Amino acid sequence: MATKSSPLNPDNKKHRKDAAWMQEHVSDHYVKQSKEDGYRSRAAYKLLEIDDKDKFLKPGSVIVDLGSAPGSWSQAAFRRTQGSATIIATDILEMQGLGGVTFIQGDFTEDGPLAAISQALAGKKVDVVLSDMAPNMSGMRYQDMPKVIHLAELAAEFAVTHLNENGRFLTKIFQGAGYPEFVAQLRTQFGKVETRKPKASRDRSSELFLLCTGLK
Repeated sequence: MATKSSPLNPDNKKHRKDAAWMQEHVSDHYVKQSKEDGYRSRAAYKLLEIDDKDKFLKPGSVIVDLGSAPGSWSQAAFRRTQGSATIIATDILEMQGLGGVTFIQGDFTEDGPLAAISQALAGKKVDVVLSDMAPNMSGMRYQDMPKVIHLAELAAEFAVTHLNENGRFLTKIFQGAGYPEFVAQLRTQFGKVETRKPKASRDRSSELFLLCTGLK
């Protein structure tokens, strides 16, 4: 005998939340635009908007894209630099190949992938380190924020090690516990740390981007 679902059933609540997210997603301007422009995700427009203001994606640059899958930031960087940049993308997830982009699968903090990145750099210092990394979010901020901060710290450590003196580091972060301390840490490593909130980043999201220059 079938039983009637309770309106308090957590599965029903999750289904409604998922359905609402999907409806918002398919009607999103940037989702539609990304399909028209051939980008792999709407995230490309976040990077492009920031670069419109700060102009750090320059032809001939050496760029490392941390947490690159599905590849929209690498795509945007390739197009913005007119295909002349050296772009190295890395992620623990698989990423479909992109022309003009060297992809290295693995954890960039581990010896093997890090050695592969170094080999791809061939002794060159990096002009731009990009990080759009984020952990799988549970929705519980006390659990999520330490993971967010940890990934951002790993990206910052990579940037400090590999950037040239005029290099730029752009990382995604979320406002919450640990955020002020992370910004304070960056200010000990870089002369300037600026906050960016592109229009393509949803208003309700606590997502921000930090652009760091003037490596100390």
